[in-house]
Amino acid sequence: MADRNPETHVIDFRAAEHLLAARDPRGAVKLLDSVIAAHPENTAARLLRARAFFAAAQLRPAQLEFELVLEREPDNAFAHFALARTYERSGQTAQATRHFRLAAALDPKPEYLQAAGFDTGN
Repeated sequence: MADRNPETHVIDFRAAEHLLAARDPRGAVKLLDSVIAAHPENTAARLLRARAFFAAAQLRPAQLEFELVLEREPDNAFAHFALARTYERSGQTAQATRHFRLAAALDPKPEYLQAAGFDTGN
């Protein structure tokens, strides 16, 4: 494989975004593995990889990545919401409810409010 550098990592990250959008989450994970190996502190890459794991129904790796993102960014409403969806899919209702509520408290988007049970019916 050719030498990896910051520019190729950016290209890999963008290509992974496109693969995920094209419903190829496993391809996205493969590209992101090298990006994260080179830049383990990159929260955006970890969040994208968590989404790819979730889309590939790899719930435990998705959960671990979302949790890592939240350790670094505890106020990331999307990460709370996505982690809640991951817990929900794996049958962990209490944990899902907690993170749905945190997402809604951090960002009162209608989908977050509804998932948290805070929907006002407006």
